[in-house]
Amino acid sequence: MKNVLVLYYSQSGQLGNILTNLVEPLEQDEECSLTIHQIKPEEPYQFPWNKKDFIQAFPESYLQIPSPNIPIPEEVKSRKYDLIILGYTVWYLSPSIPINSFLKGNDAKDLLKDTPVITVNGSRNMWILTQEKVKRLLVDCKAQLVGNIAFVDRHWNHISVITIVHWMMGGKKTKYLGVFPKPGVSEEDIKGAGKFGKIIKKYLFEENYEQLQGELVKDGAVRIKPFLIRSDKSGNHIFSKWSAHIYKVGLKSQKSRAKWLNFFEYYLQFAIWVFVPIVFIIFLLTYIPFYARIKKDIKYYQSTRLR
Repeated sequence: MKNVLVLYYSQSGQLGNILTNLVEPLEQDEECSLTIHQIKPEEPYQFPWNKKDFIQAFPESYLQIPSPNIPIPEEVKSRKYDLIILGYTVWYLSPSIPINSFLKGNDAKDLLKDTPVITVNGSRNMWILTQEKVKRLLVDCKAQLVGNIAFVDRHWNHISVITIVHWMMGGKKTKYLGVFPKPGVSEEDIKGAGKFGKIIKKYLFEENYEQLQGELVKDGAVRIKPFLIRSDKSGNHIFSKWSAHIYKVGLKSQKSRAKWLNFFEYYLQFAIWVFVPIVFIIFLLTYIPFYARIKKDIKYYQSTRLR
């Protein structure tokens, strides 16, 4: 009998749907005992977001400052697992506050130590450096990262910006204005997640995960657009300065924090609609000279290694 634990946090419910389909092959196997637990913060994050709460979450999200979660139940913690599947979403280029808080807490250290872990992320598209942050947190927990699967919105970058805002602020995964595509991960990808579950089950029973990530990648588990690597790095550089300043002034004055968050909101719009296209043009102009590095980066970010 193989004991498998699925841990995740999903604000909108999309990641929960992905994981349900992903683990179906495991759930149907009589030799698998599957436990699913959703991590819950002590103070819930409402969905849909309102604009004020969404912006307020920025400094603590990016800086990975933990906030209390409801403890994992003893009946979940008391078992030894052969595999843990960790599902997370991306908030401001970092793991969501509930997942970050879990990974920095004692529950994670108890559960994940010396245990094979597969990460599953559901995001708009910029998840690459967030996964690097998750890798480091897993190392701190002495976990063994053996696989990663990325479910993303495959539409063009600026189209997905418009549709994700419609979903996050309106709460409905519908076509905006009846013209734009549905936001988030496609229904086809969500329903097809079970194909990765079949691969995972094979390696679970073999008790050797050496070739798992390679097979997942071959089946489309980690598709990387090279431009988003550059964009992610630029975004992290800028967010690090904004978040640190806003958090620092907020310790002294909530009024100052609100003022700077307002500035950041305007900057974010500028960055998305002006700065990102400039970065894209620079990327195109330098693509050939940096082709070898780009190919090397793609191979690395598709792996479970940590530099």
